[in-house]
Amino acid sequence: MSTNPDALIKTVSHLESQLGDRLSKLRLSRNLTRAQLAKETGTSARTVARLEAGEGASLDSFIRILLALNMESNLLGMLPDPAVRPIERVKLRGRERQRARPRQAETQPASQWAWGDEDE
Repeated sequence: MSTNPDALIKTVSHLESQLGDRLSKLRLSRNLTRAQLAKETGTSARTVARLEAGEGASLDSFIRILLALNMESNLLGMLPDPAVRPIERVKLRGRERQRARPRQAETQPASQWAWGDEDE
């Protein structure tokens, strides 16, 4: 992933736009108006419109809409199950990771310098 904040914003905006487009098409395929979907989810029609336009909304609203569209099985499929990591389990001897630890900076190998080399 790029570390450039502008590139990240463009990527997020692009993903929001694509998700919104898909939500809109799913809603229409179910023959639901925005008002009907909003009533079913306990959100406002404006919230549904913002999500469909890729303008963002809360995670709660997004999940409510996915549930109303019967897409909950796809929701959990977005992220892998962290409990199923056999290699990590072996490394941790069966224990479960409790916290993250920052990676240590790689140390530079010592140069082959010796006394008397400073003139060269």
